Amino acid sequence: MQKKILIVEDEESLLKLESILLTTKGYLVQGATTGLAALEAISREAPDLILLDIMLPEMDGFEVCTRIKNNVETNHIPVILLTARKNPEDMARGKEVGAEEYITKPFKSAMVMATIEKLLS
Repeated sequence: MQKKILIVEDEESLLKLESILLTTKGYLVQGATTGLAALEAISREAPDLILLDIMLPEMDGFEVCTRIKNNVETNHIPVILLTARKNPEDMARGKEVGAEEYITKPFKSAMVMATIEKLLS
């Protein structure tokens, strides 16, 4: 059974890159470019894992993660925050909103893949 991953990233080139990376590894990939689009996609069909950028239009990744984790129907979905924000306050906030992992950009594909595989196993 193919695992489905939702990538929430407002930068088109990065969304494409991450999609290609995950598709070649056998995952079904869906993309969203805003926080609201992500929440809509999740409510339509829940993914097995969410790769979530923090800096998004409309609603930031922290708010998206909070809503995912506060919803009984979606709080089991692992969330990986994938962001350029490296300060300790943001990392602490990532944990507070319930993200399983916090990975900073630029990231190593192998590390992201290992993290995804660990959370989906």
